[in-house]
Amino acid sequence: MTTPHPARRRVSQPTTDAASATADAGHATLWDAAPVNAPALPDDAPRTIIRDSLYDTIPLGALELDLIGTPEFVRLQGIKQLGFCYRVWPGATHTRFEHSLGVYYLMLRGLRALWAQDYARERLRATETDLRTMLAAALLHDIGHYPFSHAIEELGYPIEPHERIGRRIVEQGAVAEALARHGLSPQRVADVIDPPRDRLLPPTDAMLMRLLSGPLDVDKLDYLPRDARSCNVPYGGVDLTRLLGSIRLLATPQGPRLGVSSKGISPLNSLLHARQEMFDNVYWHHTNRAMMAMLLRAVQEAQLAGAIAPDDLAGHDDASLLAYLSEERMPEGTRDLVGALKQRQPYKVMLEVSARAGRVYSQLDALFWDQGKRRRVELALAETLAVALEIPVSPHDVLIDIPKPEKWEMDVLVRFAHPPVGMSSLMTWTEATGQRPGDLGIYEQHQRRIRIVARQPVRDAADDLAQELLLPVIERIPTI
Repeated sequence: MTTPHPARRRVSQPTTDAASATADAGHATLWDAAPVNAPALPDDAPRTIIRDSLYDTIPLGALELDLIGTPEFVRLQGIKQLGFCYRVWPGATHTRFEHSLGVYYLMLRGLRALWAQDYARERLRATETDLRTMLAAALLHDIGHYPFSHAIEELGYPIEPHERIGRRIVEQGAVAEALARHGLSPQRVADVIDPPRDRLLPPTDAMLMRLLSGPLDVDKLDYLPRDARSCNVPYGGVDLTRLLGSIRLLATPQGPRLGVSSKGISPLNSLLHARQEMFDNVYWHHTNRAMMAMLLRAVQEAQLAGAIAPDDLAGHDDASLLAYLSEERMPEGTRDLVGALKQRQPYKVMLEVSARAGRVYSQLDALFWDQGKRRRVELALAETLAVALEIPVSPHDVLIDIPKPEKWEMDVLVRFAHPPVGMSSLMTWTEATGQRPGDLGIYEQHQRRIRIVARQPVRDAADDLAQELLLPVIERIPTI
């Protein structure tokens, strides 16, 4: 972190020749440009700045400094953003810590972009506390995340979603104390991260939280280019400046809603397709997915053996979780799987099933929602291979990898200042672009493959017989 120059008063233009020269050279800092009469946010009078690989400098205020210094936030430095992707792309070691800082920074830019619009300020009527609440929620949105991305959550009940874990962290302990000390309500921040089902959010919060969770949210705007850069792949590109600059607060018969100007159509379309490209090429890479399936089964075995409780998982980072699952008291299957993960010995693909397989695909896909049955099917597959191949096959040597079905939101309004003939000034995304919500979903369904993976000696022994041996077991799934 770097301590900036003494806080500057907010002005519409730099007040000194030196400041003007800096601005002319293209090096004006974010807080130099803070608008007149705007709420005092961290970009206006930062306590310090932090260097970031994507955004150069991120300004931090006193609250943000307190929050990132809590043990709960520091834990995020030990949780890789992309789980086991670093086993394929060695540079993919960036963490939830830096991603959270990036989301906070983009929320700051988004709020400033809205505040710069006179009509938006009138419709928004947000106070400084409202905006600081959104910034705190953006910074803390992943505070309850489990190690290694989302694999553990896929086990379902009694494993809680990370947003629910995050609520408890935000409402208790050091994080809650820091928020309260700076005049923010821990419960209100938690409600933005984990929206309650039994009560409505304040109108301002309900509107602004769409910047954190929605079709054009700052979460995706940070992780897509950050992940792409760390993996050194040519995907994930988004025109951040143009997209954030196009955000509008639009008047509708149902009240004000966030949307984009017509200039936001192209960068938002890029965002949607960048996300799909990253799933195709990075997030669903067969090695990463196989290792996620191994971790899921390792935790499941430990849970079934009574060696761990759901609450035991939340406080770990990547390294401490693997160490915990390697302890002698853990079941043999858990220790074997974790040992393979540590030694970079991923299971190999035996059979890949596409959506065009119809009933076979559907039966496997349904196992995502019934992890107990998924395990029973895996045991049946292992037993079948042991008998047919006449080799030792452990119960955990064959696994089913089922990627989570993704949501492809397009609930965005588009405003045309001068609509072309045949178009109106306010249109839905589908009306403005012709893209229907299901279009990306159809593409995803064809790209989202279910794989049966196995320890390499088992895969090699089956060789060309895999389909012949495995499909009859899959056909019996309803009875297993």
